[in-house]
Amino acid sequence: MAKLAGPLDIYPLLPGTNCQECGEANCMAFATKLAEYTIKVDLCYPLFREDKYAKKLADLQELIRPPVREITIGRGEKAAAIGGKLVLYRHDLRYSNPTSIFLDVADNLSPDEFKKRVKEIEDWTYVYIGQDLRLDGIALRGVSKDPATFSKAAKLLEETTDWPIILCSLDPAMLSAAANATADKRPLLYAATPDSWETVGELALKHNLPVVAYAPGSLDNLATLVSTLRAMGIEDIVMDPGSVFQAGMGTTVDNFTQLRRAATVDDNELFGYPLLAAPITVWAGHREGEAPELTKWNEVLAGSAMIIRYSDIIVTHSIDMWTNLPQTFLRSNLYTDPVKPVAVEAGLMKFGSAGPDSPVMYTTNFALTYFTVESDIKQGNVDAWLVVVDTEGMSVQSAVAGRKLTAEKIAESMEEYGVAEKVNHKILISPGMAARISGETEETTGWTVKVGPQDSSGIPKYLQEAKWREE
Repeated sequence: MAKLAGPLDIYPLLPGTNCQECGEANCMAFATKLAEYTIKVDLCYPLFREDKYAKKLADLQELIRPPVREITIGRGEKAAAIGGKLVLYRHDLRYSNPTSIFLDVADNLSPDEFKKRVKEIEDWTYVYIGQDLRLDGIALRGVSKDPATFSKAAKLLEETTDWPIILCSLDPAMLSAAANATADKRPLLYAATPDSWETVGELALKHNLPVVAYAPGSLDNLATLVSTLRAMGIEDIVMDPGSVFQAGMGTTVDNFTQLRRAATVDDNELFGYPLLAAPITVWAGHREGEAPELTKWNEVLAGSAMIIRYSDIIVTHSIDMWTNLPQTFLRSNLYTDPVKPVAVEAGLMKFGSAGPDSPVMYTTNFALTYFTVESDIKQGNVDAWLVVVDTEGMSVQSAVAGRKLTAEKIAESMEEYGVAEKVNHKILISPGMAARISGETEETTGWTVKVGPQDSSGIPKYLQEAKWREE
């Protein structure tokens, strides 16, 4: 693994004034967080504000530059940051900048169909353990093979959305026409090839746009192409070694793995750029009406494989909910911190019109546990209080076993959140998985503890039947 800078490497390159403008107690604390990549260097305002620190800033930026460069597509709040990868394996640190999922729009659609497709992409969303899963950008495909049509579609896309854009054509004339219409959006140019590198490279330089280096079938050719673009002065490069997912899935996965390993393990700067995969290629042999569901499934498999195998962008076609859910679920789970459980804030939650006579339950602050319980309570349309105990992000069963959920912690939480002041009874409903500490909880809290369902799906029926009030 390429050596990552530590706090002691970073500290000498900071101002050393302990000014606290960054929000940290001192420069060493800032250096520690910078080494962990949990804070941005631009929060050290003196480095950027004072000329005397110019040399330190340049050295620091080079020191902490990730093995895979970070590149931005688009502008504003919706811009997609890709790359910025530090490690080959997630457990070595964690992954940053989740894979961006771009869906295609053809340039030969009618204006109404075009806008409808864009809106479908923008509106696709699903709530998953408290976060809104979404898609990330739009890939405009030059299906028409006509520069004027492509340019017109690019202009319409610019007027229709503020999402990041990829301009997809291997014809430099088409890319030039579309780039002239959308340069302010900072689109990604797809692509510069061994045959078109000079023209497309000059176009990227003219508009200061990121560009894809596309050399399918040969990593040596890709290396030569990247080296050539770098020599032209192009800094924002995305690599595409080719995407073949029918007979060539193994080769595609192997190529992507080799490229990422070269960057993060071998510290090969030439390959230290984001990777783009195109699962959309599974549609190349598809004819309308011929097994579209199977083609969609193949696209899901290809996209999922490339999310796992280091792709920083994938370009897909299907807009169906069922095709995008597996990929967004996978991405969400893969890009969490492996040493930090996904947790919600502890506290007292009120559901419906909960009042003095409403039941009181408790659970842990593990995100999956909490949002499952929350969903079941809401679907049951019941009024209730829910005490969320801080168990450091552990589920009920794990927290009980690991002594992160104890009678003392439950009592402390109820006291802290003033539960007794909210209700006129002293009955507490325990999760079924925490039944073994119910006796201790009664003794410590002074409340009567009722053991509720083991699965939260049983909560609505349990509450509606008022079983918690039974002697």
